[in-house]
Amino acid sequence: MSVEEVLLRLRRLDLAPLISPLAEAPKMRVAVYGLNGESVGEVELPLHFLEPVRLDLIRRAYLSALSARFQPKGVSPEAGKSHSCQSFGVGLGIARIPRYKGHLWPRGCFAPNTVGGRRAHPPRVEKKLREEINKRERRLALRSAIAATAYPSLVKARGHVIDGVEQLPIVVAGDAEKLARTEDVKRLLKALRLWQDVERAARGVRVRAGVGKMRGRRYKEPKSLLVVASSDEAPLIKAARNLSGVDAVGVRRLSVLYLAPGGVPGRLTLWTAPAIEELRRLFL
Repeated sequence: MSVEEVLLRLRRLDLAPLISPLAEAPKMRVAVYGLNGESVGEVELPLHFLEPVRLDLIRRAYLSALSARFQPKGVSPEAGKSHSCQSFGVGLGIARIPRYKGHLWPRGCFAPNTVGGRRAHPPRVEKKLREEINKRERRLALRSAIAATAYPSLVKARGHVIDGVEQLPIVVAGDAEKLARTEDVKRLLKALRLWQDVERAARGVRVRAGVGKMRGRRYKEPKSLLVVASSDEAPLIKAARNLSGVDAVGVRRLSVLYLAPGGVPGRLTLWTAPAIEELRRLFL
């Protein structure tokens, strides 16, 4: 994507909810909630949450990570060229395109822009599909996306339902990582008043319009809660990812794809206390 296209997309966005919270000072000490939704202590947030929210970098990092998934495709260099064909020449009142041999008036072949001919400009595997980004910019964008999860105005601008949520980011005790059943995770989200956002995502599930519904992507599902644990081996990961719109990931696999779906920062995120401590030790 060119710079002009990115700037054009940015002009169409409403930047008001992204500029106004910059004057707010995020809380560096937040409460830690237990499995029953009651406060059991406090934790000091890492410096990642003090990073300014940079929409331009977040969108650029998102496009870079998204384009890395693209599968290169192309055709054989000999496609459409392996036929035995020859032009009839002049004086017959027909086009002088190469034609299949063996019939009086055979169809055309080999030449592009003819019926039965080869493609003029087929896709090539050499085409550059990935949007490159500098390492420092990617790390800055990741820290910026992490910081955006602490602003209620950004979270509401994404469409999340956070009525009754007392603070952002939401941190739960380490016991939550031992939850191995989805029913237990549902009970925890209800205690933290986050279940209404999961219900919003469940109501928004719909059948995709178009042929894609027959190609393994039948349903479109809104994004809801992001659960961040200290490790991918935590039972909480498998227990939470079955809920509508919920993504669960270890803190070492955090990316802009999870924190800012669609390139829009401010995803509603549930952190575990061990994940916060692990994030403090990471160099992002």
